[in-house]
Amino acid sequence: MNSSEQVTNVLVAKALASVATLAKNQFPSASVDFSPWRDDPFTKLWHEEDSLDLSLHFPGWNPIYQCRSILIQLQVVKDHSDDFPRLLGVIMRGLTFEGERWKLATVGDWQITGSHLPQTIVMDQLREICRNLFTLFPSD
Repeated sequence: MNSSEQVTNVLVAKALASVATLAKNQFPSASVDFSPWRDDPFTKLWHEEDSLDLSLHFPGWNPIYQCRSILIQLQVVKDHSDDFPRLLGVIMRGLTFEGERWKLATVGDWQITGSHLPQTIVMDQLREICRNLFTLFPSD
């Protein structure tokens, strides 16, 4: 779900702004989009209430990244006792107009898989963003 639609209080807004800052620190040329999903009936069929989604868009395709955009999906659980979501995991996908090129999920050994992997330095940057996200959001 678009993270912009999930902002229910100042704490969540600040957390999402921090996510954008983490990403921009690693990828300064990228622009951040807090509403990566279209608002149409087909897209709404895939609506996930427990996901905060945002994307990074690069000025063009780059062989270092092997993508043009990175979709970041924060899998969260909302605790009704407090309005701040807990982070369960992160999924990042490198995308081009042709589709998904690579994927990183924070389960197991955090390996990046796909048909066109980014360079090692980019893989390290992606993992660093994930580590920082787990310190930013509370977890179990």
